[in-house]
Amino acid sequence: MPENNTVKFGRFVISHPWLVILASILLVVATTFGARLLEIKTDYRVFFAEDNPQLIAFENIQNTYDKADNAMFVITPKEGSVFDRETLKSIHWLTEQAWQIPYTTRVDSITNYQHTWVTPEDEDYMLVGALLCVPDKSSNFDSECEHESVTEQMIDDLSDVEIKRLQDIVLHEPQLLNRVINPDSSVTAVNVTVQLPQDPDLEGLEGKAWKEKKTEILTAVTKVSEHVQDLQAQLMERNPNLEVRLTGVVMMNNTFAETGKNDMMTLTPIMLFLVIPLALYFMIRSISGTVASVIIIIFSIMGALGGAGWLGIAMTAPMFSVPTVVATMAVADSVHLLVTFLQGMRHGMNKQDAMVESLRINMMPIFLTSITTVIGFLTMNFSEVPPLRDMGNTVAVGVTLAFIFSVTFLPAMMMLMPVKVSDKKSKGHHWMDSFANFVVDKRKVLLPVMAVLSIAIIAAIPKNELNDEFVKYFDESIDFRVDSDYTAENLTGLYTAFYSIDTKTGSGIHEPEFMAMLQDFVKYAEQQPEVLHVQSYTDVMKRLNKSMNGDREECYALPKPSLEKGCNAVLLEDGEVAELGTLIRELTAQYTLIYETSLPRGLSINNQVNSDKSATRIQIALENLSSVQVLNLEDRFSQWFEQNAPEMEISGSSPAIMFAHIGQNNIYSMLKGTAWALVLISLLLIFALRSLKLGMLSLIPNIVPMAVAFGIWGIFQGQIGMGLSVVTGMTLGIVVDDTVHFMSKYLRARREKGLDKEAAVKYAFHTVGMALTVTTIVLVLGFLVLGMSHYVMNSHMGILTAITLAVALIIDFLLLPPLLMLGGKKLKDKIAN
Repeated sequence: MPENNTVKFGRFVISHPWLVILASILLVVATTFGARLLEIKTDYRVFFAEDNPQLIAFENIQNTYDKADNAMFVITPKEGSVFDRETLKSIHWLTEQAWQIPYTTRVDSITNYQHTWVTPEDEDYMLVGALLCVPDKSSNFDSECEHESVTEQMIDDLSDVEIKRLQDIVLHEPQLLNRVINPDSSVTAVNVTVQLPQDPDLEGLEGKAWKEKKTEILTAVTKVSEHVQDLQAQLMERNPNLEVRLTGVVMMNNTFAETGKNDMMTLTPIMLFLVIPLALYFMIRSISGTVASVIIIIFSIMGALGGAGWLGIAMTAPMFSVPTVVATMAVADSVHLLVTFLQGMRHGMNKQDAMVESLRINMMPIFLTSITTVIGFLTMNFSEVPPLRDMGNTVAVGVTLAFIFSVTFLPAMMMLMPVKVSDKKSKGHHWMDSFANFVVDKRKVLLPVMAVLSIAIIAAIPKNELNDEFVKYFDESIDFRVDSDYTAENLTGLYTAFYSIDTKTGSGIHEPEFMAMLQDFVKYAEQQPEVLHVQSYTDVMKRLNKSMNGDREECYALPKPSLEKGCNAVLLEDGEVAELGTLIRELTAQYTLIYETSLPRGLSINNQVNSDKSATRIQIALENLSSVQVLNLEDRFSQWFEQNAPEMEISGSSPAIMFAHIGQNNIYSMLKGTAWALVLISLLLIFALRSLKLGMLSLIPNIVPMAVAFGIWGIFQGQIGMGLSVVTGMTLGIVVDDTVHFMSKYLRARREKGLDKEAAVKYAFHTVGMALTVTTIVLVLGFLVLGMSHYVMNSHMGILTAITLAVALIIDFLLLPPLLMLGGKKLKDKIAN
């Protein structure tokens, strides 16, 4: 009988083991060399493509006003209140020190809050000054006190009455309450706004200047975070009565990177040196096979990460899970080759013939399963999230390399290493034969039972909610998550919504009608149950109006409605009502000019008003919301603007809105990608199995496990976010592996050995049952290790994938065989021929 190409290939590999090993090492070196090009990116913006509409809107808002990226110190006195003298001194110290944090553009706290008021001596002159300067300026009209000139002695000299006055000012200021201090005066914040360097800053640079700026961009978040953490430690040492927590966008960025690196440094070694070696050894009982498999896994990981470097892919939070995923995926090919190889040696074959026979039997199935797995991971390119696309492409490279090394390096290594096998039939194979007899005997019961059970679990899929909460991307062992939750419960939220309202006319924000509309929206927003705080320039204007009217309480209103309360009476003196709108506009512009020119460096109004006063930004602090809640709130705000300000140009976005949109869009994109993968894989199976009916039949064990897994998830968890959206495409290729290997052995028994369907099922269990069990155990353990990640996107993805793979084995063992044995004589004859 002439040898086919697979046999010729196998004989070449075992005849030239050193040449094959050398070629494998050269391939590893060539691919791994690209790892030097890898960069770690920490900016949350990497989760969004450059053409993402929400990102574009957010960047436009950021470029129009002061940047909103921040690090926030959340301070809680263990005893006493925020307005304790020692606490005030600590807050003032931190406020001044925070200006030294790299890239800082603004620092906001209660101690440097710029208050406006008039003195009893001259109610026509408005004073502007930091909170701690209020007593000094109130007693000395010409005082030049500013927040940077405040001393600890000045704070110690404050009387109880003066401290009470400062507390009253803060707690009655909408700009501060529930933003930098809570109503109980038990928690306060120092908010540091930073302007981090970004990739657009590289434009026009070359050579050394480009490299230096690139390094600065990549290390900026780390520099800021380290400085912030150092100040946190100093403050707690300076005042042991204070608890200091850290939150904000910069700290979130840093946590993405730190969590990912920690996972790579802990989970990957657990996989490589504990889970995989132990599982392999106990299943195949071969030290040489275990060692060779681990080497292949290491080669595959190195090649995958090197390939990512060559492809220009950056290391982001999802990418840090690649080594664990590749390590898990690389096991399957080796196991199938090794199990068949060792079986052949137990049946009396020598090493060379056993390996050639193993390659002959397994080449087509492992090639097909590798292709389907690659297709599955490549469907992640349908994702709206660039890091998930990068992860899919990198794992696809790793799976491809694992296949290459499995059919070249592994056979060559096994020829050079001592291999011992027992003559006795393993307990595992004995158990598998008994199990096969059970499945064949009980097929008429198993089919309806498995069908009904699967349908019942699948019915729970609607319990899943398409949702995402980006603060909860980290589990509760991460300080950032704990601190952010505490801040949301006691002060303000990390979730925000920014709205830029553009009049498209210079100084248009000073129009009375615009101010009235803005105030109406603020009232509407504050009425929404999800809203914690609204920062609007109308609050500044109401305070200015009050100060410029002798600090009369009734004048705390916008200039036009305050006329009814006797404020700004000078505007009505001439009785020129027809020009009242113009007079109010001019008055409002004058207030803004006086206030703006009185503010110190770094505390301008550019965080709320653009340069030509044609637009203003509203910042809305939200509770920690799910993506569904964020999108619902965004819709309500959009409808309000459409009804009440149709002529205005409204632009709304924020990290919370961006993540909410991409989470939803990604789910639907991945469903589309999975559908395409299913079509491609089905065509491949029909072609490979050379049977339309069996190819279509294979859809059942390929689709049902994913559906059952999501049903189980709906019962016990019920929330599907960005990470889980890729599981369908990712696991589809893996789930197909079991089906392909089982059906290929079944068809071999029918076509080559002429066995009937019952005997063919038993043959499939005998030849591939243990290999499928071993690979599934290793895969499930591997993804459960990923489930230990503190990065919830990765951990949930790992857990759901593990559930899917476990269900897939159960379906392939208990549902697929009864389906195969359903065929009538016509199908039987067709298969046999």
